[in-house]
Amino acid sequence: MHIQEHIITNIPVFEIKDTFEKVLEFFQDTTYSHVAIVEDGRFLGVFSENDTAALLPSTEIEQFRYELEGFFVRRDTNWLDVLESFARNEANLLPILSEKEEVLGYYDLSDIVTVFIDTPFFTDPGSILVVATGINDYSFSEIAQIVESNNAKLIGGFITDTQNDVIQVTLKITTNNYNKVVQTFRRYNYHILFGNSDDQFLEDLKDRSDYLDKYLNV
Repeated sequence: MHIQEHIITNIPVFEIKDTFEKVLEFFQDTTYSHVAIVEDGRFLGVFSENDTAALLPSTEIEQFRYELEGFFVRRDTNWLDVLESFARNEANLLPILSEKEEVLGYYDLSDIVTVFIDTPFFTDPGSILVVATGINDYSFSEIAQIVESNNAKLIGGFITDTQNDVIQVTLKITTNNYNKVVQTFRRYNYHILFGNSDDQFLEDLKDRSDYLDKYLNV
């Protein structure tokens, strides 16, 4: 997947020798979280909009040299790593550096999310299934095997949460044999957190519960 076509080249970078006057204007005129700071054309770091609250326009950027954040991506960084960098740094703008540490441009978070949404995971027909298991038990190859052993196809999957030694994986699978896939995951001790297709297991429980209610009311 090529995301280089989304490189933005008309967003400014600022020299460390400058004052914050134009930086403050930039943040006032946009909704971006960060902007790149350079020294003699070479990347030094990014300055955060969160740090502008008490700044005067006449303040020199040089005074904040050691408070700049150092995150960036390269032109050949793949789109998943770009997304991860956005998330890890709580940013919506990422500078892209050349091998000479020059700023080639930026990625805008909304553009990269659009690329993600256009992947087959979202565009191809199928059903969403969210499963959870222990981190030490997690195996994506096992997940794929469970899906495919029931004559279904795994369209895509990714880790959507990790906490308290439990990993959550969101899957998209073809709709054929969906309920068999769900039941097999249960047999392998996966917790089913979400499914957007009718789950026969839950339907059976509901039917049995309804039957029991009727029996007790006789």
